[in-house]
Amino acid sequence: MSFWSLETLWFVLIAVLWVGYFFLEGFDFGVGMLLRRLSRDDVDRRALIHTIGPVWDGNEVWLLTAGGATFAAFPEWYASLFSGFYLPLVIVLVALIVRGVAFEFWGKHDAPRWRATWEGAIVVGSLVPSVLWGVAFANIVHGIPMDADGEVTASLLDLLGPYALLGGLTTLLLFLAHGASFLALRTADDLRERARSTSRAITPLAAASLVGFLAWTLAASDEVTAGMLAAGGAAAVAAVAAAVLSRTGREALTFASGGAAIVAAVAALFLDLWPNVLVSSTAGVGSLTVAEAASSHYTLTVMSVVALVLVPLVLLYQGWTYYVFRHRIGRGDVEPPRTPLDIFQRERTAGGR
Repeated sequence: MSFWSLETLWFVLIAVLWVGYFFLEGFDFGVGMLLRRLSRDDVDRRALIHTIGPVWDGNEVWLLTAGGATFAAFPEWYASLFSGFYLPLVIVLVALIVRGVAFEFWGKHDAPRWRATWEGAIVVGSLVPSVLWGVAFANIVHGIPMDADGEVTASLLDLLGPYALLGGLTTLLLFLAHGASFLALRTADDLRERARSTSRAITPLAAASLVGFLAWTLAASDEVTAGMLAAGGAAAVAAVAAAVLSRTGREALTFASGGAAIVAAVAALFLDLWPNVLVSSTAGVGSLTVAEAASSHYTLTVMSVVALVLVPLVLLYQGWTYYVFRHRIGRGDVEPPRTPLDIFQRERTAGGR
């Protein structure tokens, strides 16, 4: 298969979708996990939720698009992934559903137990995918048991080896650090200071975990390419830079460096994976390759035309959303009013004066 082909193009596009998902969903997973750690009362928690309120569901579109693109462009890859990783993916799906419901239900009632329940759902619903995505990608790259038909035969315990668990720990710490630096950019006053303090504490741990994971990845790779070395090196440098910058109070640079580390690390994993889409760890059974898993040339052509038209519009819309909601949020921005009824009552009172 030629490198310059539609199969390669769609492999790269799927990699870009996962890069975008990990970068964007990474910080709102981090916000979710830090919800109770950084807040002191319901007003603080409302402010934290508002930092990602307009964008978290849009960030999940990157995951849906990655899944849809995989299904259409590489149906064999999709089938093997969803059959072999069925239980972990169901757990992730349930966690994401519960998390989304929790964001909507948290503010519907003032009872302490009600609020605490949904806050716990947000924390757990953010933590579980943060770990399992790292475990899943580590297995995809490192190798999993497969049969001659390209079907994954791994049990749940087979997916929880040391390398995979290190991958889960790495994504967990990266998302926590990314979320803390995001909150340092988006909050004000005491919330901002607590976010900066958390960023200083977590970012060095995330950098150390990422460097160790990338070193293991390169050491275990059958063929280390120049692209892998460049992407892995860039990820390590960016992660270390984020750790250093987090101690200087340069919030924007810390966030940008942490995000660059995530982008480069995901790129390194996909470069290691190429030209495979699933690596087999079973002796005598070959890996599933891009060429074997791809759809027909006609299907990929139609998909390419549709993507060329629609993807720029989606990017423009999401960029506009982030631009509109770019300002810092403090307690005073969310304390009065608390509910839509409060807004109505406040406006009615103001109109009567």
